[in-house]
Amino acid sequence: MKDTQAFLDAHELGKLKWRCRRGMLENDLLIEKFFTRSGQAITRVQADALLQLMNLADNDLLDLLLARKEPSGDLDSQPVRQVLALLRG
Repeated sequence: MKDTQAFLDAHELGKLKWRCRRGMLENDLLIEKFFTRSGQAITRVQADALLQLMNLADNDLLDLLLARKEPSGDLDSQPVRQVLALLRG
């Protein structure tokens, strides 16, 4: 079992960046800014939370990124809120 607080290695980070590519330019720009600022310090828990956000439709993700909405339901967790704060930063 992997340490959930460990940082991602270069290969895992590359895979995560690829998975975070979006069809909406606005989302891509905000996500790229996040990786530029925080990419080398992403933990496995944060990566899992980020992947949960990537499962959203582009418009729903953008609403969260722009703080038009807050996470609800299964997304309303501390790790998702933490990653969302970093993405909004």
